[in-house]
Formats: sequence, structure tokens, C-alpha cells
Amino acid sequence: MSIRIELDGETLEGRDGQSIAGVLLAHGHRTWRTAEGGERGIFCGIGVCQDCVLTVNGVEGVRACQRTACDGDVIEREIRA
Repeated sequence: MSIRIELDGETLEGRDGQSIAGVLLAHGHRTWRTAEGGERGIFCGIGVCQDCVLTVNGVEGVRACQRTACDGDVIEREIRA
């Protein structure tokens, strides 16, 4: 079964059970957060480093590698100084 999520207004399709990071990577997104002057994306893939955090459905700090993508999720990039 396929799902659809939205990243900053862009609709992306994924598979049921896939992580948010998996959906983003499958669509060519390698980075999705800015922190300390640099781009960040998935690094460790196991929820330890926090480089992959996003805002999901209004909740900040969600780890994309740990959160299963759900149909209708609205995702926003996080920009931190």
C-alpha cells in the first residue's frame, strides 16, 4: 500500500511502514535541516545523533529515522542557528 506525505508543500509517495527518512531519501532528499551553518540529514539512522529531526504535523524535533511515515503527514524542515 502506498502513502503520501508532504514536505514543505511537495507531495511525496512512500510505502506503508517506511520511515520518514526512507521516503525522503527515496525522493533524492539528502538534507532537510539547517543547523550551525550547515545542512543536516540522516547520519546515524538509529535515533542517536538527532541530525535528521523535522517538524511533523506541528510537532518539532521528530527524528525522521525513527518515525514511520503516515499517510497525510505534513512535514517541515527545521532551521536552527
